[in-house]
Amino acid sequence: MCLVGDLLTERAVLGVIATLAVLGLFVMLCRARRVSTSVEDAVMDMLDRMSKASSDLRAGLTQEAADKATPHLREMLRCVAVAITDEEGTVLSWDGGANDHYEYLRDTVARAINNCHKEHVDHRKLGCELQGPCSLHSVVVVPLVVEGDVAGTLIVVSGVASKRQIRMAEETARFVSTQLELEVVQKQRQALAQAEVKALRAQISPHFVYNALNTISSLIRTDPSHARELLQEFAEFTRYSFRTDGLFTTLADELTNIHRYLTIEQARYGSRLNVRLRIAPEVLQVVLPFLVLQPLVENAVRHGLAKKPGGGMLTITAEDNGNEALISVEDDGVGMDPDRLDDIKDAHQTGAHVGIGNINDRMRTVFGAEYALVVETAPNAGTKVILKVPKFARNVLPNLNLGSQLTDEPMTNEQPAIRA
Repeated sequence: MCLVGDLLTERAVLGVIATLAVLGLFVMLCRARRVSTSVEDAVMDMLDRMSKASSDLRAGLTQEAADKATPHLREMLRCVAVAITDEEGTVLSWDGGANDHYEYLRDTVARAINNCHKEHVDHRKLGCELQGPCSLHSVVVVPLVVEGDVAGTLIVVSGVASKRQIRMAEETARFVSTQLELEVVQKQRQALAQAEVKALRAQISPHFVYNALNTISSLIRTDPSHARELLQEFAEFTRYSFRTDGLFTTLADELTNIHRYLTIEQARYGSRLNVRLRIAPEVLQVVLPFLVLQPLVENAVRHGLAKKPGGGMLTITAEDNGNEALISVEDDGVGMDPDRLDDIKDAHQTGAHVGIGNINDRMRTVFGAEYALVVETAPNAGTKVILKVPKFARNVLPNLNLGSQLTDEPMTNEQPAIRA
């Protein structure tokens, strides 16, 4: 998972480099033409166009995305026309004039795709039969290379032939390719994130399902009403945990599910499991990766308190901290040697703690390296896991449909032990 984050960062850097390259060449072009407006205004306009084209291209190389991007690219290049084709040379979008000349360009586009190399032709070699002056003087066809393969081409039609225009076409194609690569990496990142969630479910569910059903079955004869309530809590817990849509959730929804989990576990452990909640209402709508808190709570119960004679206290805290929410899961259980957590990214592979490495990787990938988990522990001194969650992060949105289906009220403020 970290590799995907590193790859995304590397591609983002490449995107910035490509943007700066296009911007630099554009400034040179403006100065060479002695445009009437200031260079500063031209640069601002260029940045605005690049920003709009960038967001359009992040949707992938589709006709809709190309139709939105080509007008911005043409304005950037200040040329006669800009077109984008797919990997077979089929035009997805053509913005500007001379679009009837594409028939003369088919062979040129095919060569650019097959050879993965730019092609430059002038009007004299196109066989244009137009009587009188033609707006097309020069054409540059540059392959759009994504992940090492040609995904399409960028066609730049100019009214004049110049080396600067050719260079601008090349750099713009590189910019477009980088945006398309970022879109591919984003899809890969989402696919891996979904795989991580599936792996986490598989890791958590077997022992808890077994113990929960055993607890419920033991109450069927002695306290059928309580058993029925626990069965309902278990059904809602599994429905939430095994949902198939959405990679993110709100703190309120995560706490509601944790309440279900703890209700079932308290029926099992009785007075050995005490819970204290300190939840600030203003952070309930903070969005965080799906299933990052429940595994930490489960670790506290299984590895901290269940192994301590007489049990102990589990404390869940969420407080406002400016642009972030500070969330902690703490137990006063048996603790562990801190050296066991030196390589926290592999902790989930050893089985020492359920999913802790998975959660750490997801937090770092979604929010950045500065949002890695912080773990404080020592033998016989309990364990505290701290998460920082930004209140706002790009592309981090909750699954609103699920939230509307939940009817349980999340727990807020300081509350004593949960009772069924």
